[in-house]
Amino acid sequence: MALVTPETKLCDVIIDEPSVIPVINRFDIALGVGDKSVKSICTAKGIDLTFFLTIVNAYINESFLPDYPFKTFGAKGVIDYLRKTNNSYLRNQLPNIERHFRALIGHSDANNNLPLLLQLYQEVKAEIERRIEADNTWFDKIIELEKKAGQAHISIDPAASNNEADSIEDKLNDLKSMFVIHLRGDYDHNLCHAVLFAIISFEKDLRQNNRIRNRILFPLAAAIEDNTK
Repeated sequence: MALVTPETKLCDVIIDEPSVIPVINRFDIALGVGDKSVKSICTAKGIDLTFFLTIVNAYINESFLPDYPFKTFGAKGVIDYLRKTNNSYLRNQLPNIERHFRALIGHSDANNNLPLLLQLYQEVKAEIERRIEADNTWFDKIIELEKKAGQAHISIDPAASNNEADSIEDKLNDLKSMFVIHLRGDYDHNLCHAVLFAIISFEKDLRQNNRIRNRILFPLAAAIEDNTK
């Protein structure tokens, strides 16, 4: 969709791209936004408008590249958002997928490969949990470096973005493909759809938030580190 601007109605963004709902929730914005503009909602909520636009546009537009340097927010703002995202994964999305998975197995016959698919999911979940733990250490380091940098000018190099392929995204895509291609036996179709749609939704959210990590936080962290040397 087109880039979100200060005058864009937030309801239009949500209707056009429903996957943005978890993002606005992480800014403590709930549904029922009326026909107010992004700017008016951010003002009422005390949210930095530039930061909100940067996060939302990076999330929903694959080709979006943020403007450098960041004038009104630093690494801490991005990290606070990503911490909320990680907490949502641990407390809500990952347990939700597993609950649906176990219900699906319980309502299906034994002549299928669902237990194997659950095992694959649990391996991916464990990898996600390890990365989140590593994130916490990395985030703390960036915040400490940012405190040392103080108000010094931070020059951002967009080339510092991390564009490495994400193995977790690949494994979630493999799991999704196994449901579509290799599922066999009798099973509860409604529960199966719930599991598959939850995996698809999580995979998309992870991929879009990885853009925020790669295109915003990585170059910002690299600039802060260079500034403190």
